[in-house]
Amino acid sequence: MFTDIGKMLVTLGIVAVLAGLVMMTAQKPGAPGFLKWFGNLPLDIRVVRENFSFYFPLGTSILLSVVLSILLYLVNKFIR
Repeated sequence: MFTDIGKMLVTLGIVAVLAGLVMMTAQKPGAPGFLKWFGNLPLDIRVVRENFSFYFPLGTSILLSVVLSILLYLVNKFIR
């Protein structure tokens, strides 16, 4: 039982580290623009007024949900 939980935690930790590294490299000024689309998908709602701005990343949330669901499904397949 604890070995399964341990494998899952290690896998999730590796995924979190990789995601963090990608986000860190994407924010550097001279970084390639491979993540410029992130947050600018068609369903992302952005309202900018004079004293107000609102941003709701619906399209990005849906895409992340699908990608993470597939990734966690594959992790679950390989663990069991």
